[in-house]
Amino acid sequence: MRTTADVIDRFNRAFVEHDPAALASLIGDDCVMEAIQPAPDGARYQGREACLTFWRALAEDRTTQFEPEEVMVAGDRATIRWRYRYGEGPADSVRGVNLMRVRDGLIVEALGYSKTAGEVPLAAADGEESRA
Repeated sequence: MRTTADVIDRFNRAFVEHDPAALASLIGDDCVMEAIQPAPDGARYQGREACLTFWRALAEDRTTQFEPEEVMVAGDRATIRWRYRYGEGPADSVRGVNLMRVRDGLIVEALGYSKTAGEVPLAAADGEESRA
């Protein structure tokens, strides 16, 4: 059986190499995926076909580039820190994290989070919570 590290490595390579066909053998029937958009929760995709449809479109888009920055694996869980480039300028990218879960050699959960361009209210400078 494939290890979590092997599954995640193959998953990442499918996007780096723009190889959507490589994804078919990696996704479980009961996979659940939450995309980074739209804010605040991201679109939710349930089931193998829904997740594959989303990921195949992303992997085959040669106008973009997915760059894994760091991958950490612990048991059936993995964290992928990445940069997604959608243009040639320095500001034409977003960084994010995917929290993944693998069961029986297949991805069954992928929760995506990213840094946003919009302003997010943070705690006030004096230590009091923002009342936004």
